[in-house]
Amino acid sequence: MLDVACGTGIVSRLAAARVGARGSVAGVDMNPAMLAVAQRVATGPAAMQWFETTAEAMPLPDASFDVAFCQLGLQFIPDTRAAASEIRRVLVPGGRACVSVPTPTRFFDAFEQALQRRIPAAAPFVRMVFSMHDERELERRFTGAGFSRVTVRAYTKALHLPPPAEFLQEYIGCTPLAGLVAEVNADARAALEREVVGAWQPWVGGGGITYEQGMLVATLRR
Repeated sequence: MLDVACGTGIVSRLAAARVGARGSVAGVDMNPAMLAVAQRVATGPAAMQWFETTAEAMPLPDASFDVAFCQLGLQFIPDTRAAASEIRRVLVPGGRACVSVPTPTRFFDAFEQALQRRIPAAAPFVRMVFSMHDERELERRFTGAGFSRVTVRAYTKALHLPPPAEFLQEYIGCTPLAGLVAEVNADARAALEREVVGAWQPWVGGGGITYEQGMLVATLRR
């Protein structure tokens, strides 16, 4: 199994538990800090390998994986067509892939708007997170790469999160926003927190946040 844009290896660890000692898992990501976390917390009986590389040019043999995943990472890859071709290249004939991307929500729109007002340099990151929300365009990326069967479906999942201020700091801290937010003064950071916490009040209840997140999931066959 291959985990493309694996980050800290959440999908890789889930896959390792499923494939067991007879299987193997490889995770690729261009961020060495995230790969270091993935390697440190790796669990499961499966053999696991980690590669610091872009998704557009993976140092992996042709036809070497049965299944590939790319969860919530495709939108960050500069050349998605090249990445799609690489995923197909490393899959065995008949191999399968599953790719997921998030779709825009009012919840994160409110966050982006607050960033635009308080820390404009950080707002483009949020737009990028939700930039691949066109079902037909997502399908074209993979049919154009030569996949024989491509199905794109829309799903919605209720997410239950910590209270607004806590979740805001968690989200900033685990994304590239951390560096951008750290560059502004304490007053600007405090103003951002007040505005976002206020904007997120419609989703607060039961001690935390609950909101509906849309997703596009593409299933592919080589």
